[in-house]
Amino acid sequence: MTGAANGPTPEGVRIERDGAVGIVVLNRPEKRNALDIAMRRAIAEAVMTLDHDDAIRAIVITGGTVFAAGADLNLLVDKGAQEVAGIDLGQYWAPVAQCSKPTIAAVAGFALGAGCELAMMCDFIVADSTARFGQPELAVGIMPGAGGTQRLLRAVGRPVAAMLLLTGEQLTADRAFQLGLVAELAEEGQALARATALARKAARMPPKAVAATRRMLRQGPDLPLDAALALENREFLLLFDTPDKTEGMRAFLDKRRPEFTGK
Repeated sequence: MTGAANGPTPEGVRIERDGAVGIVVLNRPEKRNALDIAMRRAIAEAVMTLDHDDAIRAIVITGGTVFAAGADLNLLVDKGAQEVAGIDLGQYWAPVAQCSKPTIAAVAGFALGAGCELAMMCDFIVADSTARFGQPELAVGIMPGAGGTQRLLRAVGRPVAAMLLLTGEQLTADRAFQLGLVAELAEEGQALARATALARKAARMPPKAVAATRRMLRQGPDLPLDAALALENREFLLLFDTPDKTEGMRAFLDKRRPEFTGK
């Protein structure tokens, strides 16, 4: 792994690069990576930097021994609805949720509240055995507001989502893996290494096929099955006009590794 591209910042986020993989490291350990405005802005800027970097083809978001323990309540405690609306918290999450490249959350320790929402915005989650997931917002008088009800509902189903949301209970890493919230469970301390290894695999895939697949993963669940299948077939056919399709098939037949260009 290469060193940090811009080193630690006052906001507590740094960027690292590992070949074609960009790594966003949340680095505010004294606050368990609590997400204040500065952190949210820094995460957004880091993801946008990597998204616009042609050398980067996949992104990992991680937080060390704690992913993110939630929102920094100092940001919200004295604010009313109009003031919170004026902050427009969604603007900071849009670059993550709308990133054009595969995104993977590498989670150790707590991923709670806004931290859990951030992890769920990624394409998938790799967690180690210390990870804990939850949406405890009701305990402080509010509810999730950045996908914590809807992404959780879609990931684990209504009964489990309702239990977590209404009681503040947390999911262990193993239970989250069993339910499908976590895609892969790593040994303690190995979430980032495993997520980076998977990101390298994603980075080697043809970019146009990756983009088409990610569109289907995001759009398909909200469509009727017939419409989703028709859209999938359209995306499938369009890829046959790409040079990467020919390269991929020819490389397979020639028993060599393909050299995808993104064309």
